[in-house]
Amino acid sequence: MTLTHFRFPAFLGTVLRGLLIGLLAVAIFGPLLNMLIWTVTEAWYYPAKLPVRWGFAFWDKVFRPEAGAMRALSTSLVIALLTVVLSLAVAIPAGYALSKRHLPLRSLFLLFFLLPQAFPTVAVHLNIARMFYGLGLTGTIWGVMLVHAIQGLVLAIWIASAAFAAIGQEQVEAARNLGASPLRAFMTVSLPLAAPGLMASAIFVFLISLDEFSGTFFVGVPNIQTLPLTMLNAAMEGNYQIASITALLLLVPSTLFMLFVERFLKADVLASVGK
Repeated sequence: MTLTHFRFPAFLGTVLRGLLIGLLAVAIFGPLLNMLIWTVTEAWYYPAKLPVRWGFAFWDKVFRPEAGAMRALSTSLVIALLTVVLSLAVAIPAGYALSKRHLPLRSLFLLFFLLPQAFPTVAVHLNIARMFYGLGLTGTIWGVMLVHAIQGLVLAIWIASAAFAAIGQEQVEAARNLGASPLRAFMTVSLPLAAPGLMASAIFVFLISLDEFSGTFFVGVPNIQTLPLTMLNAAMEGNYQIASITALLLLVPSTLFMLFVERFLKADVLASVGK
């Protein structure tokens, strides 16, 4: 066999890898590039391949007080923060309890928190809206927060459970042997060690709430206006510039999230999720 015979498969593999990476890059960055183009487009008519007039006129429209985009963003942030607080208040004790592998029906409890994800979200949110209407929660921030928490609790509890399960019991037992009460051992040993996983769950819940649409629509409209609703209204009206700019505003927290997770999140916490 010649030397060329051995090099050809390696060359073909390199080409295939390059094509796959290129296709993946187009799939990920293509829509983002199109969105960025629309944010600086003032006129774009068919069959032109690129905008016929560029500019920032629509940015001024978005940031005007009467546009309501900044008010919608602040409402989205408030709801997301409240959702994180509520989710962690439930996820920390639940995750700690479910981290004990000898807990009876542990797998059943973990499965129970996945049930809302087993059904179409529109059907779930529609029925929640009917129940909340009888409780006077429709059209309120608290009602929207509860709907978002239902979505976020799945990840919050699973990640919190994995974070607590990854803690070595030797450290907790050492604290108990030194005279610490169960609560003190939890507060001084378990909770600080699980903090990276809990931080990750908080960020995931924050982003889920920030991007949530259907629950906000069925429970919050018309009194509660969030940025995803503003984006959808602009897109439905054919105003793709406004929709793209509001989408870009929503993209900023996601980017900060990725940087934050890369810096603080422990890989072994995520690796143990679902064990």
